[in-house]
Amino acid sequence: MNPSIELPEDRLAVARSRVSAARRVVVKVGTNVVMADDGALALGRLYGLIEAVAGERRRGREMVVVSSGAVGLGAQRLGLAGKPKTLALKQACAAIGQGRLMSIWSEAFEKVGVTAAQVLLTEDDFSSRGRYLALRATLEELLSLGVVPVLNENDTVGTAELEAPAGHVFGDNDKLSALVASKVGADLLVILSDVDGLHTANPAQSRAARRIPVVTEVNAGIRALAQGGGARGRGGMATKLEAAAIATASGALAVVASGRRPGILEEILAGRDAGTLFLPKSTLTGKRRWIAWAALPAGAIHVNDGARAALVTGKASLLPAGVTRIEGEFEKGDVVRVLGSDGKEIARGQVNYGRADAGKLVGRRSGEARGGVPKGYDALVTRNNVVVRDVAREDMRDEETK
Repeated sequence: MNPSIELPEDRLAVARSRVSAARRVVVKVGTNVVMADDGALALGRLYGLIEAVAGERRRGREMVVVSSGAVGLGAQRLGLAGKPKTLALKQACAAIGQGRLMSIWSEAFEKVGVTAAQVLLTEDDFSSRGRYLALRATLEELLSLGVVPVLNENDTVGTAELEAPAGHVFGDNDKLSALVASKVGADLLVILSDVDGLHTANPAQSRAARRIPVVTEVNAGIRALAQGGGARGRGGMATKLEAAAIATASGALAVVASGRRPGILEEILAGRDAGTLFLPKSTLTGKRRWIAWAALPAGAIHVNDGARAALVTGKASLLPAGVTRIEGEFEKGDVVRVLGSDGKEIARGQVNYGRADAGKLVGRRSGEARGGVPKGYDALVTRNNVVVRDVAREDMRDEETK
């Protein structure tokens, strides 16, 4: 038995009580919830979720929605069979579908006495620290006004979600919802799709598959249980596990459950056994959350084994002496990846020098000539601006001294 799915009943009861007590909740609604199997809009199901969100808002919870479905609705309006294949067609479908999607949310919320606000995002809203903070301030103001923000990626102009290479800020709305939950300090992230949580095997392929009620840690063994994406959605269980890992490392609870089941959101928020519950870990500070997940790395710094050990076990800053090579173009204050001698990512950090000056400092020890670089920081990346990746578990963890 994987220890990451074992929890004494008393501790599980406490965790579920924390779910029911959550005051700020982010709900991600997947394409396979918005759309029926035949490609039509699942209007009754969507209205049921809207009524549930509105009810929780009226009871005092702060609710944020991340809604997929714009591309699917656009494809339906155009009469397309299945997913659009080309990037241009995906963006065209998004342009057609986003207005329809938001009008459904807005008009339905209005009928039940709740105001909704559309917020469309691109990768730049997360990669830029200034825009990241401005977005957080806007969301905080909307929540203070009793509004339900409804977010989606702006697929008409942004391509990260539609065709996201590895390393990008978000390649799907699962991860986007986790970044939003981290940004607003949510107590709970609920990811609703067409699967009833994480299973011991793929339930579509194995009758012996059983739902896992709780996960205490998203480790390599848990990630090995993930399978591919759905017929219309871009994400699969792997992206949901990544989202759960981000949310729980930010101190939030997370639940993955089937949004196709009537009353599912009410069940979850009542603390019942629904879907798979992911328990929170020690939290990253706000800035370090941005470094770890929200910022798009502008380059890479390769380090030797000594620097690797100092970062991973010694909670040290990254000094020029341990650097072997630099890649990419970056400016002071950008986030870069830190790679070991094997090329694997060790950490991410916010650099104290731009590419030109950093290149002159590579391999230099303290006290040596600085190659014409004015005296500033001794470290290329100071320890308070480093988030280390635990290579053994492939899991982000906080290395900051509390």
